[in-house]
Amino acid sequence: MVETSPRAWFLFFLPIFLVLVHYYWFIAKKRQQQENRLPPSPPALPIIGHLHLVGSLPHVSLSRLARKHGPDVMLLRLGAVPTLVVSSPRAAEAVLRTHDHVFASRPRSVVSDIILYGSSDVAFAPYGENWRQARKLLPTHVLSVKRVQSFRRLAIEEVILITFFFLISRVQRKN
Repeated sequence: MVETSPRAWFLFFLPIFLVLVHYYWFIAKKRQQQENRLPPSPPALPIIGHLHLVGSLPHVSLSRLARKHGPDVMLLRLGAVPTLVVSSPRAAEAVLRTHDHVFASRPRSVVSDIILYGSSDVAFAPYGENWRQARKLLPTHVLSVKRVQSFRRLAIEEVILITFFFLISRVQRKN
């Protein structure tokens, strides 16, 4: 069996690492920006994105970033979520009036897909004809006065149970 030193491993993987870094920073970023025509964006870190640029006063941080990277529109990646930051009234009107259907849906989430049966409820469903129909039926059938009053007893029982378990947990902590 041949023993290899750590230096040999380092010399073997260093060129591969440099090629991957070069590809990621220069070629992949440029190609992605050309294909998607994304708004300007500051350099991001791999996992947290641009979270390190948003300080304890987010409105001040975002204003400073907007002055530097884009006067109207800027793209930030907050963790894994791409976020469009709009900084001017003209751009806000374009986003909210002209392209409102693009921004009307919530982003898809694995959690909502698992818990809510594929995001089929009104709160997490994608914007479209099914969402509009469900939204019309919700106040008529689910949130009517008669239906809400029919759940009153159940709601009171739930409040009593929650209060009971809260009091038991406080008593157990004191002992």
